[in-house]
Amino acid sequence: MTRAQQLRRVAAAVLAAVALVVGATLLPAHTGARDGSLLTAYDASRVVAIGPDLAGVAHSHNDPATKNALGRGGEVSAETVDPTSRQDAASNAAYVARERALPDPRLTTVPVMQKRRAVPQDRYAMAGGCYTVQAPNGTYISRDGGAGLTTTTTRRSDAEPFTFRATDLGVYLLFGTASDFVGSPATTGAAAMAAAPSPATEWTARKTRRGFLFSVGEGRHLSLTGHTVTVSPKAVPFRLARTTGCTAYPESQVDVSGRPHAGVTSYQEVRGYVDAHTHGQAWEFLGGQVHCGKPWDEYGPAYALKDCVDHSVTGGNGAALEALLSGEPTHDPVGWPTFKDWPAPNSLTHEGTYYKWMERSWRAGQRVFVNLLVENNKLCEIYPLKRNSCDDMDSLRLQAHDMYEFQDYIDAQYGGPGKGWYRIVTSPWQARKVINAGKLAVVMGIETSLPFGCTYKKVPLLGDQPACTTAQIDAGLDEMRALGVRQMELVNKFDNALSGIAGDNGTTGAVVNAANFLETGSYWDMQHCAPADGESSDHAQFAAPDISAGQQDALFGAVGQLFGLANLGTLPLYGPPAHCNSRGLTNLGAHLVDRLMAKNMLIDPDHMSVKARDSLLSQLEANSYAGVLSSHSWSTPDAYPRIYELGGYVAPYAGDSTGFVEKWRRHLGWADPRYYFGFGYGADMNGLGAQGNPRGPAAANPVTYPFKGFNGVTVDKQRAGQRVYDINVDGVAQYGQYADWIEDITHVAGADGPALEDDMMRGAEAYLQTWERAQGIAPDSCRNPDLQVGVKKFKRAARPGTTIRTLMHRVGQPWQRLGSRFVYCAGTGAKDVKLTVRLTDNGKVSATR
Repeated sequence: MTRAQQLRRVAAAVLAAVALVVGATLLPAHTGARDGSLLTAYDASRVVAIGPDLAGVAHSHNDPATKNALGRGGEVSAETVDPTSRQDAASNAAYVARERALPDPRLTTVPVMQKRRAVPQDRYAMAGGCYTVQAPNGTYISRDGGAGLTTTTTRRSDAEPFTFRATDLGVYLLFGTASDFVGSPATTGAAAMAAAPSPATEWTARKTRRGFLFSVGEGRHLSLTGHTVTVSPKAVPFRLARTTGCTAYPESQVDVSGRPHAGVTSYQEVRGYVDAHTHGQAWEFLGGQVHCGKPWDEYGPAYALKDCVDHSVTGGNGAALEALLSGEPTHDPVGWPTFKDWPAPNSLTHEGTYYKWMERSWRAGQRVFVNLLVENNKLCEIYPLKRNSCDDMDSLRLQAHDMYEFQDYIDAQYGGPGKGWYRIVTSPWQARKVINAGKLAVVMGIETSLPFGCTYKKVPLLGDQPACTTAQIDAGLDEMRALGVRQMELVNKFDNALSGIAGDNGTTGAVVNAANFLETGSYWDMQHCAPADGESSDHAQFAAPDISAGQQDALFGAVGQLFGLANLGTLPLYGPPAHCNSRGLTNLGAHLVDRLMAKNMLIDPDHMSVKARDSLLSQLEANSYAGVLSSHSWSTPDAYPRIYELGGYVAPYAGDSTGFVEKWRRHLGWADPRYYFGFGYGADMNGLGAQGNPRGPAAANPVTYPFKGFNGVTVDKQRAGQRVYDINVDGVAQYGQYADWIEDITHVAGADGPALEDDMMRGAEAYLQTWERAQGIAPDSCRNPDLQVGVKKFKRAARPGTTIRTLMHRVGQPWQRLGSRFVYCAGTGAKDVKLTVRLTDNGKVSATR
């Protein structure tokens, strides 16, 4: 596409946005009767009242009232109430305090990557290294005084030092001292230095006994003709030797020093932070043109961290969606290396999980990362620019494929297959092994509006007609599980054939509700309700005269505001809040829950209506199924105690530091003494969730740099290109700042800071234990005395040679996992005794005492 064509497309999109915004104020009033939950008339003045917000005026997506709310799915039937008394809450919090006093597992450290040898040991080992390249006759490749390359020197000191920048596993850019690249001609001929990377500068390495062969394209190899470096059908082996004097390839810094922590055995208790909800591949969703930038590019940050075309060709002035979301009428479109205006906490269209930023969080202590595949087909269809399919399942497949490519790319940077720190895992056993190896366990999940095509259409006289069957659900779930999915939400933005939705509130709710009508033929059936606890309802909808603002999942609503309102027809006006969606868990939804339990997957009830979530939790309770977690505060206070009682896991939305600390304090009162307790967060980064704002440099007890992170690492201000990030000033601008945010929440917690940090570091273990229980493993017998068996029976179950997995299926989870010792409780009649199971290095029972 030419620049002129780009400008014409962008101009058309901007004009359409303006026309649609103006048109939004002219929608006709509704006069027909609707469901009993809706008023029979729609006041057109309410639409006019929306107008200023649609134009980006008086619009905030960072309202602390919503960003830091305990439940993002609602703030307010007797069935939905937190049953925890003050006495219970105090007892539960005291239990967690006692748990913190238990012995911590012994930790060790591991290098970030393997030690670099003088001569690379394989075709993957050169990544990031500085090498000379020597021909078979002993001469070295050097510059010929121009753009060409020669081998006239026999002195190593005169050789050109090349930085080997990996673009894929065993594939490299040879980056010269003039910030240029060894390039190849179109067919054969002399090699020459190129100013920019391209496929013609990507060299695939292959190791032989005599050196390394380098090829580019099909049947074309780095070769020699006399002393001229050429490309020909004949491959010549070159010897590589580590050297100095290279020009560093442009890259974001990490600014964490010290080696990552690891376990002393592969199966012991783990330590590490948990992000249970982020969208690392959201650059592909909504058609692939809404999100600006991506988490990696084979050629580095200058190519990965670029603004969207419709932003950059207008100098940041035509970015209608970004302006609406951030509240800023314009922005500097330049990303790398200046990052003047983005990424930022309220910049929801820009990339936040670049791989070096993720590395910083891992280096500082994060050990579980849940990457959720995400899509919304209707809003994708509404947005005028796209390059990908809008079908939910097509998009999920693409994002899953990207996750494996991302893993390969990180492997390529850190020494080869399996050597990188980003490891996709499919079981708690695999995750524990990865974490104890000092790496990041990555869990693949789903958060999409129409999983498995399960929409429905409201048909006059016939009612709701689902578009999927149980067979379709089973086949779709089998496919997703084969891709690696292990965690799932049933709904996201729309009611579907599985469940009702909690809905969004304010302006976002109005437009997403209208898009729900386009998809299903019906609006959300939100009825007035009065939850006994005043909190556990779905999101409040428009009710005269107030309009609430401050959504976190604002992107979906903004797309609809800019590009969909002209087609939305009339909107409902609901009665006074609180509101509860009358649509609950359907039979198809209950079938899916049964299948998720049968496949031992983690079930996330976030975004479901209160009614649907109540049914889902009852279904899990009837099956004593512990594999449940709330990942980003889209559940409600009536649900959190039930999740804990099942043995599940809760990770509230991160938001601002101050709000998160208050969430942690309340969740302590819900902790169940029958289970190990640890805490996590859901960042919801990349297009869906506004990030934590800075407390400001004048705030009490600010973060001071450098600071000591977990297990002795040192964390300094992060540098990316020319930008330096400070949590006190910038907040959580990008994913690397979660290392700083963890430090900040401990400052906000004051005297409770050490306790909060302890609970956060125990988060990875708590997540894994919930996942183990989803596999059918019983909770430990020390916290659950009714599960104890006699000593003799226990020892028979723990015979020497028994694997850890078999042992746990027989006698449940250990109370403690310290190094090579598991501790259990067994009953002897008069009193309980603690038994120690000793394990071999490969995880088999050696003895029980």
